[in-house]
Amino acid sequence: METVRDGKAYQYARWCETETEGKVPKYVKLQAASWLNIADGKDPEAVVDEKAYRKICRILKIMNHPDLHRSIYDGMEDYQWLFVTAVLCTKMRGQDVRFYTTGLLEIARKNFKTFCSAIIFIILLLTDPPFSRFFSVAPDLALSSELKNAIKKIIKTSPALYSELDPAFKLLQKQIICKINDSEYTPLAYSQDGMDGKLANAFLADEAGALDAYPVEAMRSSQITLFNKLGIVISTQYPNDDNVMLEEIDIAKKTIDGLLEDRRTFALLYEPDQELQKGDIWQKDDRVIYQSNPVAVSHAYIFDEIKKKRALAVLYENKRENYLCKHNNILYKGLGAEGYIDIQKVKECRRVEDPEWWRGRRVWVGLDLSQTDDNTAVAIATYEDEVLYLHVVGFLPAGRLEIKSQKEHVNYAAAVKAGECIACGEEVIDYPTVERYIAGLEDSLGVEIVQVGYDKWNALSTVQKLEEVGIECVEIKQHSSTLHAPTKLLKEKILEKNCRYDANRLLEINFENARCTEDTNLNKYVNKKRSAGKVDMVVAAINAICLMMQELLYGEDFVVQTL
Repeated sequence: METVRDGKAYQYARWCETETEGKVPKYVKLQAASWLNIADGKDPEAVVDEKAYRKICRILKIMNHPDLHRSIYDGMEDYQWLFVTAVLCTKMRGQDVRFYTTGLLEIARKNFKTFCSAIIFIILLLTDPPFSRFFSVAPDLALSSELKNAIKKIIKTSPALYSELDPAFKLLQKQIICKINDSEYTPLAYSQDGMDGKLANAFLADEAGALDAYPVEAMRSSQITLFNKLGIVISTQYPNDDNVMLEEIDIAKKTIDGLLEDRRTFALLYEPDQELQKGDIWQKDDRVIYQSNPVAVSHAYIFDEIKKKRALAVLYENKRENYLCKHNNILYKGLGAEGYIDIQKVKECRRVEDPEWWRGRRVWVGLDLSQTDDNTAVAIATYEDEVLYLHVVGFLPAGRLEIKSQKEHVNYAAAVKAGECIACGEEVIDYPTVERYIAGLEDSLGVEIVQVGYDKWNALSTVQKLEEVGIECVEIKQHSSTLHAPTKLLKEKILEKNCRYDANRLLEINFENARCTEDTNLNKYVNKKRSAGKVDMVVAAINAICLMMQELLYGEDFVVQTL
């Protein structure tokens, strides 16, 4: 009797985790390792249900692959085995409820992603409770119907599912009905169908890179009362930086990195690692193709076809955007934004908070004041023996805690309880609380404030009050020419493991959100508008470091590269 650990899903996950040639991207490796921990029975919250796995295997054996003329059990791609098994067979420990409520698949074109979704939906139609309803959403009806067409092909080529005498499915023009349990699947088009009130047991958001958040949120809202629900979100990259797929990817990365508490997303993100997306690396490095096209690893002819497309994209600029987005999952439209730093490198610099350590130390304070209901941050920085030390606290309106938590997928209530941020004011931040916090640092931590660095926007009143109590404040121009050096120093210190910050998950989320842009003089800085979420705590830290560097540059004990 085949067990999960004998199967292709487990074997592929193990290969992903241990692969050393750069053919598997970072987040696929991490997700595979996380799921293997569950499959090995080591996770306190989740298990892989062997009974469910055997049931799915039996169904896959009676489903025929319309192109390969053999069972889907024998014809599924390795990544499909992992995705299907993880999403459908991973259960809450002690409950017959699927652990993952979202299955996210970012994968290049022609990797059979819609076919993979069709397999899942046929299984759901056959196995979910009677009268379950399933939907696919896409920008238009043609795209949404791609899933329906893939389901039909599998059913019509599988005698066990579509015998002339007693077919298990009724294939209608607008929907597919499973006669066994009266479940039904209907494709919807964003362009012409209302998404609300559908009560979706499961849904597919296809080509999510071309969708805004509404269809996905509408489907999820319909699932609020359901105990066992599932959303499948799949897409290649699209040449825009405002779509629901990017939001889902961002949430998935933070989940995999352990920054979010809700672990109920299973994501296979086949996008090249950050270092492979720089400059023209894609033109020659085959790892870019392998990491975005898992089927190219096992099918040489697919790899060769993609290489041909790459050669044309190298030669012709007008083919470049389509190639990079659709075949490499690289967002290409001259955005000029890149991730600031690997969050795993950041987390290596975390230390247990020790207020006594700060006592007697000279510190520089960075302030990032918010717009009305946005986040504010205060950072203090100092150095010792070439090591940079940081302590950062956030501020946010108490009356918007719940709304912000839902919108930003951050548990702000837990962050407040942990002392990572302070809730003050109702709809807007209470600035006097921020001012009292800064003015009280010399008493609360026993530090000596050398200077406070600030962006003049919306800060003049606060600065005036701080100066009235004898604190020197210095304006820091928010320009690449000023911010490049401290931005570079902070990154270097983290990579060298010569940075220590007091443990703060909210700060780590800010680091993961941070995106850098480059000016014409190659000066890099954290760009708030291009970042993937709140970055106020990182900006405050950079402001503090900017002031600190002035002493370091002209002091005798510490040498800093600024170029």
